[in-house]
Amino acid sequence: MSRENVEVVKAAIDAGNREDWDALVQAAAPNFELDMSRSRSFRGAAVYGLDQLRGFLVEFAESWESVRIEPHEFIEAGDLVVVPWTTRARGRDGIEVVSRPTFVWTIRDGAIERLSMYQERKDALEALGLSE
Repeated sequence: MSRENVEVVKAAIDAGNREDWDALVQAAAPNFELDMSRSRSFRGAAVYGLDQLRGFLVEFAESWESVRIEPHEFIEAGDLVVVPWTTRARGRDGIEVVSRPTFVWTIRDGAIERLSMYQERKDALEALGLSE
């Protein structure tokens, strides 16, 4: 099942890069959670439910002139897919920002149930009991 889970994640990332919020919301499970509690850059970093997902995505995207997610790898671990990536964002004044978080995706029955952000790849892997 983990190969199918990677395909779900890839499709979601592609939808995000196209700003296709409908596709992202449709890919999420009814009990979906986005955990941004480890973020140092989001105001009020917290956990968002499915009913808040679209607003979060739109607000984030509208803060930038452009945003692009470039996955580095897809680490399969049962229902989990660990994805370290580079986010390249250009602000409205032309300033470019690069960040390299790692997200852990929980996929169940073909739907995204949880998306958890970590500052570092090693932190995400340690949280899951996996090694580098």
